[in-house]
Amino acid sequence: MTDEDYMQLAIDEARAAGEAGEVPIGAVVVYQPIDRGTRRPLAEPRVIARAHNRRETDRDPAGHAEFLAMEEASRVLDAWRLTDCTVYVTLEPCIMCAGLMHQARVSRCVYGAPDQKAGALGTLYAIHQDERLNHQFSVTPGVRQEECAALLRDFFASRRKK
Repeated sequence: MTDEDYMQLAIDEARAAGEAGEVPIGAVVVYQPIDRGTRRPLAEPRVIARAHNRRETDRDPAGHAEFLAMEEASRVLDAWRLTDCTVYVTLEPCIMCAGLMHQARVSRCVYGAPDQKAGALGTLYAIHQDERLNHQFSVTPGVRQEECAALLRDFFASRRKK
C-alpha cells in the first residue's frame, strides 16, 4: 500500500468522526519492523491502530485522533516506543500530539492538511526536527491534502449554518 492508501484509511476514520459530531480528523498507525543493521524491512507493513477524534464524546482534551491511535498502537505492541511506526493523520498534529510522537519515538508522520492555527510539524513549529530534542522523525506533509481539508471545511460550514 502507498501513503495515499493509508491516508484513505485515516480519511475513513475522519468521516466516522464527523458522523459522530466530532471534528472530522482520523488517524492510523502502520507498523513495519526494520533491521537496524541493514535498514531492511523484517515484515510487511500492517495497520495496528485506527482512531478518530473523540474529544466531545469522551469529554477528554487528549481525545485527538492521532493521540488515541498511538495509545492503541502501544497496547498492540505492548511497548511505549513506537519505533518502526508511521502515523497517518488527516490534519497536521498539534503540539500535544507532535510531542507524543516525539516521546513515543515514532519513525514517521504523514499528514494531509496543514493546520495554520496549531500545526506543530512544520507550519507553526517543527517538533519533528528540533535538534534540541533527543529524537527526530521524518514528516511527509500534504498527502491527499485537498480531500482532508475539504472534510474540515464542509464540517465547519455545516456547523455555521446551524
